[in-house]
This record gives sequence, structure tokens and C-alpha cells, in this order.
Amino acid sequence: MSILEMLWSALRGITSNKLRSILTLLGVMIGVASVILLLAVGNGSSQEVRDAISSLGTNTLTVRASTGGGGGGQEAATSTSEKSITVDVATQLDAAALGHVAAVVPQVTTSLTVATTDASEDSVSIIGTTEGYFDVGTSSVASGEAFTSADVTTAAKVVVIGQTLATTLFPQSSALGESINVDGSPYTVVGILATQSSTGVSDTNSVVIAPISRVQRSFTGFGAVSTLTVEAIDSDSVDAASAEIEIMLNQLLGQTEDDESYTITNQSSLLETQQASADSFTVLLGAVAAISLLVGGIGVTNVMLVTVTERTREIGIRKALGATRGAILGQFLAEAATLTLLGGLLGVVAALIGSNFEINGTQPVVLDYSIPLALGVSVAIGVFFGVYPAGRAAAMRPIQALRAI
Repeated sequence: MSILEMLWSALRGITSNKLRSILTLLGVMIGVASVILLLAVGNGSSQEVRDAISSLGTNTLTVRASTGGGGGGQEAATSTSEKSITVDVATQLDAAALGHVAAVVPQVTTSLTVATTDASEDSVSIIGTTEGYFDVGTSSVASGEAFTSADVTTAAKVVVIGQTLATTLFPQSSALGESINVDGSPYTVVGILATQSSTGVSDTNSVVIAPISRVQRSFTGFGAVSTLTVEAIDSDSVDAASAEIEIMLNQLLGQTEDDESYTITNQSSLLETQQASADSFTVLLGAVAAISLLVGGIGVTNVMLVTVTERTREIGIRKALGATRGAILGQFLAEAATLTLLGGLLGVVAALIGSNFEINGTQPVVLDYSIPLALGVSVAIGVFFGVYPAGRAAAMRPIQALRAI
């Protein structure tokens, strides 16, 4: 029997009991679709986090004080120790002209109420920083302009606000040039930020950015800063820049490498950690989905055993007419493989359709290898779970098969 004849015979066998075949196809289809979709969800979630981390800049470092301030009110000024990272320390780092460091930008943060005569927003993130923040970070001004070094020097009451906050406070008009009250003090809006993606709890588009000198004078005190954002000259110099910053900071703070008054992190290390976690998460989702595919394979075994029992007379006649053991074995294996292949193809179609919709807030991104992998596994499962029924059919003696009916 040729391969084409074997496939044609397999199709006839499958269509001889349509309802049973459809139910078996459905089981395989669900299994294949689950594998592809869950892998796509894991990949989509990983890509969202990866994009968010990459948007921070792969050539930036963050220096965070272990006992940092910037939100502790006036008490921060009196509680500052000699090992605190202050604006003066940041200025010295920036002026040191380190070989792999392009810029150092200090930041202090706090949360306050921001209001106008018509609207108010509580717990808005207030960031005090220098004019370099808009060059080093990912925050760009969409309309208006950023504050200048002169504004930082004079502690000017000017702010740049996020898109969400601008819409909330000024729903009917532009916020540019208008005045807002930050904890009761008036500030002039000189710029509005471009919209940024938000992946955390806080909305990055509901923020107020002001000169660090003004924020410290009015809200946080002149103690330690919250963070330093360090820009390396390029992404290949991040490690070298980190080493230079660490050495210089230890000198400025008068401490040794064993002291833990600050930590230095970079986006590359975050990406590596995230990628490792994402890979584990994706594998876990794929393993869970594979269980449903395994259940579908068990269903194939059940169906094929029933088919062999129902077609005992046919098997006996074929063997009596000279059909070899291999021909009988190949016929039933072909039926099982065809059944799972058709179910796999339907599963791929279902998965591709499902990937167009968000699942639990995540947009699935289908992995290139998941489709051939799922199809290959579905066919392999059909062959594997079809071996026993097919072997049972091939092992029948003609006289016993004919006598069974």
C-alpha cells in the first residue's frame, strides 16, 4: 500500500464516525491552542516588561542611597549623616570628568496634593531635579519647554507636568502658562511631558517635575537625595562607569567598599534578571498547557482502541487477502497521526485568532517556534498514543479476526 493510499484510507476511517472524530479533534485542538496561546501570553508579558526597562535607557545607572532622604520633610536636613548622598556630592561627581560618565543627575521625590481653582489631585509624585533630567531620562517635553539651569540656581517656582495631570487639572484648556498649587504654593507650568507607558502602580503621566533647589527649599529639606541617575557615554561603558562612580563615591563619602550606604543598579542587569524570570514563567505556562495536549493524546488512544474493536472484521478480511502486518500497522498509525494533525491545524488557527485579543491585560505575542513545535508535538502524540491500538490491530490473526464477528 502506497503512502497516498494509506492516507486516503486514514481519511475514510476518520470520517466513518464523524461525531467521535470531531470530539477527538476538539481535544487536540484545545491542547495545541492552549500551548501556543499560553506561550504567547508569557512572551507578551515578558516583552512588555522588557520594553519598559529598555525605555529607561540601557546606558544609565541608578545610585540609590540605602538611607536616602528626599521625602522626609525638614527633618531630613538635620538627620543627614556624613555618608549621605547630597546635591553637593552629585555636583562633584558630575564635575569630576570621569572617563566613562557623561552626566550625573540628582533627584528628590515626595508626594503632595496638586490643585487649581477647579480641580485637585492627591498624592501626586513630585520630583525635584536639575535641567539634565530631561536629557538623561526618558521624560521629554511635548509642549512648552523644560526649566533651565538658571531656574535651578534661583529656585524658581516653575514646573513641568505629565499629560494625565495636565488633563485632570485643566480639562477645558491648555495647562501651559497656567498656575497650579503644590501643597498650597503657586507654581507656573512651563512644559508638559510626552505621554509615557505606565507599568507600575503609580501613573508616570501624573507627575510634577520642578527644580531640585525649589523642592528641597519648600518640601523635603536640604538632606540626602533619593537617587542619582548616571548616564554612561554609551551602553558598552556601563560597567566601567559603575566602577568609576563607586570609587569616586567612596572617596567623597569617606567610606570603604564594605560600607553599604548606597547601591548601584543598571538596566542591563535588570534586563538579564527579568529575562531569566520570564523564561521560567514561559516554560511553566507551556508545561501547564502541555497537560491538556497530553489529555488529548489519551483521547486519541481511546478512540483508536474503539476503532480497532469495531473494525475487527475488516482487519481479518484484509489480512486474509494478503495485507501485511506493516500495512495494518501503518494504516492505523496514519489515522491517529492524521487525526491529531487536523486537530493541531485547527488549534493553530484558534490560537492565531485568540492572540489578537488581550488576555488578562496582556497582549499575546506568538513565538515563531511555538507553531511548528505544537504541530510537531501533536503529530508525535498521535503516533505515540496510536502505537498500541495499531499494534493490537496488526497482531490479529486473520482467522481470529473473522471469527470475532
